[in-house]
Amino acid sequence: MSTAVRRSTAERRPGIAGGVERSRLRIAVRGLVQGVGFRPFVHAAATALGLAGTVVNDSNGVLIEVEGDPAVLDEFQRILLADPPPLAIVEQVTVTGLAPEGRTGFSIGDSACSGTGRTLASPDVATCAQCLADLIDPTNRRYRHPFVSCTNCGPRFTIITALPYDRVCTTMAGFPMCPTCAKEYRDPTDRRFHAQPIACPECGPRLEFHDGSGGAGPTGHAVHGDDAAMAHARRRRRPGRQGSGRVPPGLRRP
Repeated sequence: MSTAVRRSTAERRPGIAGGVERSRLRIAVRGLVQGVGFRPFVHAAATALGLAGTVVNDSNGVLIEVEGDPAVLDEFQRILLADPPPLAIVEQVTVTGLAPEGRTGFSIGDSACSGTGRTLASPDVATCAQCLADLIDPTNRRYRHPFVSCTNCGPRFTIITALPYDRVCTTMAGFPMCPTCAKEYRDPTDRRFHAQPIACPECGPRLEFHDGSGGAGPTGHAVHGDDAAMAHARRRRRPGRQGSGRVPPGLRRP
């Protein structure tokens, strides 16, 4: 797939900050770039190159403001086009030059829900190998957690309530992160860095089993072989399902 790159006539507006020549760019990226780990990817690339600025989701895609040495900015733009996340589809990149501000550090900014604009939303992504390993590891805190996910996998389209894609604009907004999940969410070295569906048994949705008699099976912990749902399965009875996508009625807040 070809990518259109538009550059404004004022793309380069170099200046001097701290005695060093710097340039600052606003880069608007359009395509399938929300819910695919694009902001963490941009953060990692900019940080590795020593660039400063921010990246946010907006109602049209991803918006980057980045500042640094002009030659390094060229390399940053090359990486955006040549090595995006596997699930991303970059359709258009628009580059505009801005006056440098002498910023330091690079961060992922907050997005605001909006009914304007138009962007592509990622489909749900099958559980990755690393999350599957977490799921079956008895020593992992997400052992048998049915909603295990990370930046590379998990629900996307079916939990969106508005765009741009951010936790506040999904059905996960009603599940505040526990301190441990919040730490993973903020850690650039963690694979759950800015993963919007992040949750665990302590803070996320819970799966309940109802046997049809008006009572409910155990909730809030792993489903073991001696629990009601497994007992029904052994008797070749099929547990009821409450649908998929969004947060179904069977998922209760803690």
